[in-house]
Amino acid sequence: MSLTMITGLHHVNIIVPPGTLPAAQEFYGSTLGLAARPVPAAQRDSLAWFDIAASGQQLHVAFGRPDEDFTPAARQARNHPCFRVESPELLAKLQQRVWDHFSAGGEAAPSECDRPGGESSGSKGVEYPTRFFARDFAGNRLEFSL
Repeated sequence: MSLTMITGLHHVNIIVPPGTLPAAQEFYGSTLGLAARPVPAAQRDSLAWFDIAASGQQLHVAFGRPDEDFTPAARQARNHPCFRVESPELLAKLQQRVWDHFSAGGEAAPSECDRPGGESSGSKGVEYPTRFFARDFAGNRLEFSL
């Protein structure tokens, strides 16, 4: 008899450089449209939490270690969360929004983004769904998919 104990993900944690929570709030809140939620009072200056729609899942943003987590090699890591988007139309709209923020630049702007209408920077093959990739301002790789 198999007992299923894991029923989903509660949250995914990503790291950003110390002092960049305003940039995280701009990118994850304003650009991606995730809803900010309260964090423990003792950590309000070092964490940001976001709800992923009404799924019960969250994205947690915490400070990393500048001397280890944000080296050029670390900023090119391929590990990443993948965010599911409801429809092809909303995926295209989100990609355009992320691309526009990338193009405009600024402290919270993504450091990379697949160009709308262009080829995905991910692996190729019929097995892969429609998707695009970006890197947030801290270099975290993000995938957005149907």
